[in-house]
Parts: sequence; C-alpha cells; structure tokens
Amino acid sequence: MTTFASIMRKLRKRIIRITLVLAVLCILTALIGNWRVYNIAQGKTFTSADEIPFNKVGLVLGTSKFTRNGNINMYFEYRIRATIQLYKSGKIKYILVSGDNGNKNYDEPTAFKNELISRGILAEKISLDYAGFRTLDSVIRAHAIFGQSSFTIISQKFHNERAIYLAEKKGLNVFGYNVEDVTTNAGMKTKVREFFARTKAFLDILFGVGPKFYGEKITIG
Repeated sequence: MTTFASIMRKLRKRIIRITLVLAVLCILTALIGNWRVYNIAQGKTFTSADEIPFNKVGLVLGTSKFTRNGNINMYFEYRIRATIQLYKSGKIKYILVSGDNGNKNYDEPTAFKNELISRGILAEKISLDYAGFRTLDSVIRAHAIFGQSSFTIISQKFHNERAIYLAEKKGLNVFGYNVEDVTTNAGMKTKVREFFARTKAFLDILFGVGPKFYGEKITIG
C-alpha cells in the first residue's frame, strides 16, 4: 500500500529532477547566447579611426554623465572622446545620441549633446533619441525612426558586440568603434552584467521583442 511518505518522496525527486533540467537549460541558453553575440560581432569592431569604414551616422549609446558618488563616469567620457575623434577624422558626418530620458531629472542624450557642443561639435550635426532605454531600442530605432540601415556604433567593445548582434539580426549593416574601456571594480561589475545582458539580447531576438516606443520618423541631415 502506497503511503503518504512514499508519495512525498517521489514528488520531491520529481521536483529535484525538474529543477535540475531547468537549471541546465538556463545555463545552456546563457552560454549559447553569449557565444552567438561574440561570434556574430567578429570582424565588425574597430579600434582605429583610420581603419574603420565610413558611415554617414555614428550612433552613440548613452550612459549617465556622473557616477553615484558624483564623479565623471568614464564610460561617458571615453564615448565623448571617441565620437569627436571619428567625427574629426571624417569617418562620420552626423551623430545620433541614443539614451534614456525616463524622467525630467535624468536625460542621457542631452548630457551628451551639451558635452559634444562644448568640445566643438556643431549642434546641427547632432540628433537625439530620447527613447533609447535599452541597446535594443537604440539600434532598432536608429533604423525605424531615424532611417539608418547602415551606421557606426560607438561604445566599449563588449557593448558594441551586443549592439552589432541585435542590429545584424534585424538586417542592418553596422560596425562598432571600440571606445577605451574602464578597468576598475566598476568595470568588472559591468562585465558580469554584460553576461546576463547578452543572454537577454539572445532571448529578445528569439522571441521578437521590439522597442518600448516607436513614433514619428526623423530625418538626419
């Protein structure tokens, strides 16, 4: 006769098996996603302004200007420097800054624009995408809203690779200009987050996730 205790033992074993299977699937998904991002981006990122092909538009991926302790965010600073370098090298004609403007007290695109203008870039050469809440949004909106099917992405290498993966999967022709990276503890934390971000990007493409907002088309230049 089957006892309650034996039923519970069988149930626990089944739960453990299901949990292990799900854990293995999650690990495999993460590994495959990260490999896909890395593999697709190979040969499409550059560290030299002399070697990168020309594109009409450079897409700068936004980040906050300041860290939580009030210091300049070096991810921001390095992207500013690289954008100016590409522009002055004649490798881009226009700049599209895409970032988060989720509330009136946080505005990544305008911070980039003001900094670029203060360093000599003409305002009319800069367009802003205020709905770049995620890299996926920035990349897709560069095409859907700003009409660019080929552009240069400006960010750190790890970020460029993920953006290139998203763009390629949407049929876009893009390159990445690799900005100087941050090597502090903050940089290590970013690398850990990037592992999960690439997994999320892989799943977003798999399930056809789109931007949070679209809107009216905007002409650059």
